[in-house]
Amino acid sequence: MDPKCKHHSHTAFPPRRCLLIFISLLLFLTLLLLILGLTVLRPRHATTIVNSVRIAGLEASLKSPSLSLSLNLTLSLDITSHNPNHASFRYGEGIARMYYRAQLVGLAEIPPGEVDAEGSVNCVVDLTVMAGRLASDSAAYGDVIAGAMDFTTETEIPGRVTVLGVFKHHMVSYTSCEVVVGVKSRTVENSDCRYRTKF
Repeated sequence: MDPKCKHHSHTAFPPRRCLLIFISLLLFLTLLLLILGLTVLRPRHATTIVNSVRIAGLEASLKSPSLSLSLNLTLSLDITSHNPNHASFRYGEGIARMYYRAQLVGLAEIPPGEVDAEGSVNCVVDLTVMAGRLASDSAAYGDVIAGAMDFTTETEIPGRVTVLGVFKHHMVSYTSCEVVVGVKSRTVENSDCRYRTKF
């Protein structure tokens, strides 16, 4: 009588082994997504800094009887937008403002554009005092006589970073500079700037 042999197949994985493989793959994918989230996908602040502020034009004249002031002033801001992200930063139309003693005296638009990944873009923004805005301002009249005027300039640039074409992160970068304009010297005697970015 011929012996009968039973053949067992070893190609199928036991259920416990399949479960371990599945858990290992899941942990690997979770770790991979975590690394991507902490490096590529995590948005970083795009920043705007003011490299310099200079006077592009200045004419000031006083009318003694009426204590009125005729002021033609243009401040030129050299600014740089830096993008530290691994994706490009697209920014919309920004705005620059100039204040004298908390009074808005100048406005300028900042054209939209794009900053490459880990790149920078430089632009120049000119802010001009609106005609007649300080004509009857007694404080401005006194400052011109004293030889120096204090202004505040602000810029606001909104934009977004899109990672992998899916994840969109919106942010707004701000600058604020306190500027001392020397009327007699026709120079910027001092400037102090602060920067911040808001998601």
